[in-house]
Amino acid sequence: MIIRTISAEAYAILDKKSKNLTNSIFSGTKPYALRGKSKVAIKKIITRKLGNDACDFISSHLQEFRLFDVLLCDTRDKNNIDAYPKESFQAIVNLQEVNHYRRINKFLEMVNDKLPEGGLFVNTIETYETRKERILKKFPKPLNYLYYLGDFIFHRVSPKLKWSKKIYFNITKGYGRVLTKAEVLGRLYSCGFDVIEEKVIDNKLYFVAKKTKLPLYDMNPTYGPLISLKRVGKNGKLINVYKLRTMHPYSEYLQHYVFQKNNLKKGGKLKNDFRISNTGKLLRKYWIDELPMVLNFLKGDMKLIGGRPLSSHYFSLYTKELQEKRIKFKPGLIPPFYADMPDTLEEIIASEMKYLTAYEKNPILTDINYLFKIIKNIVVKGKRSF
Repeated sequence: MIIRTISAEAYAILDKKSKNLTNSIFSGTKPYALRGKSKVAIKKIITRKLGNDACDFISSHLQEFRLFDVLLCDTRDKNNIDAYPKESFQAIVNLQEVNHYRRINKFLEMVNDKLPEGGLFVNTIETYETRKERILKKFPKPLNYLYYLGDFIFHRVSPKLKWSKKIYFNITKGYGRVLTKAEVLGRLYSCGFDVIEEKVIDNKLYFVAKKTKLPLYDMNPTYGPLISLKRVGKNGKLINVYKLRTMHPYSEYLQHYVFQKNNLKKGGKLKNDFRISNTGKLLRKYWIDELPMVLNFLKGDMKLIGGRPLSSHYFSLYTKELQEKRIKFKPGLIPPFYADMPDTLEEIIASEMKYLTAYEKNPILTDINYLFKIIKNIVVKGKRSF
């Protein structure tokens, strides 16, 4: 592993003895150029900062790169990376946790700018789950839960509220935010990266992301309780479907990623979908999250009975025949799924094809028949889609 640059503190100690190297302290200042002979020293620096396992994980993804191909830094300031020309490196490794970035997307957009297509970005986060576990173990009961509640409100809720956001960042400068795995990975995808590997090491989530495109510069991520999602409507037009948010912010960018990793479970939902929050699971159980879709019904974008309003990714999983038939009609508030209760994607496709074929012949009678079947399954038999 040949590294081109690193923090000023690391550079200052490169000519010292190895024992002094391992006692180095990182503070995230501007990266400086290194001498080619410092490969072993740099590995010691990474090990001192992150540990042996993390060093091995990082090194395993950098073997193919040549001298001066990699930028190694320990910074939370995007300006330290901005100092370099466009597409300067094949890989960028930051030892600073994403939790401490002041403006996460701006930082990731800057990293994207300095990498060519196919370039790698390696970084780490402390997820919400591991942070909670750490706090609860640190203090005795009930103090641990009180501390955790305060930490969550200050570092997770405050940065999201308009009235407290400015105060929070003035105090913390963005340091120590509570972040979920879904939000960080979703931000990566929105900023032009695909995640090619993730691994939990010493209670930190390390990831390797590959640049695949330019950032999307999303100015309206799904932060608030009421969200608007792009779904395939009649004639293939994308419509804004309203729902109560059940997933972590930026989760909409991860549907293909979760599908690739976990595929579908019984009933056609994504298996082991880490994007769904605990509150979201409760809302979905009783269909509370779908109540705002009544607005789509009133606007005329949807009808009462019909296929689910699908994302472009899920729509692409359907057969060409069903895709063409589906876009002839509006999606529905209540899908035919609850009449047939299919288990697999193939059964879901067959169920929708059966409904749409019948609907083409006799729309009113078909919807009445399906409505009674659905009521029977849900009310009498207690069927659910989870």
